[in-house]
Amino acid sequence: MKTINWKSTIISAIIVYVLGVSAFVASYFVPVMEDPDVQANWVLSLVLIPAAILGAHIYYRKGHTTNGFLLGAAMFLIAGILDAIITVPFFIMPYGGNHWSFFTDPGFWLIAVEYISVVAAYWQIERIIIKD
Repeated sequence: MKTINWKSTIISAIIVYVLGVSAFVASYFVPVMEDPDVQANWVLSLVLIPAAILGAHIYYRKGHTTNGFLLGAAMFLIAGILDAIITVPFFIMPYGGNHWSFFTDPGFWLIAVEYISVVAAYWQIERIIIKD
């Protein structure tokens, strides 16, 4: 296993972040559920699967061999930083939230587990396909 390539990791994480935040915000404009916050989290959790796969694909297409769990954790760390800098101040605070409520929400951590797991699963599948 080689070390992580931070440039590719940052690019991949930003792509996933933009797709995720776009879906999250857009879901508020199409009211389907009674609770728009729950709806936004559901939409994010569904959109995150293909977005994380795309981000992992972009990273691994360059031939990197980084452990998928490590890559997923690094990509999530970058997304967390972007959440702290962009998401919370611009999309959460205007509606009464704050950094503490955002980062201690159990939904945030469930999405973190999903994000890291999808990237790690992609890596495992990629390794199996390459071996064949």
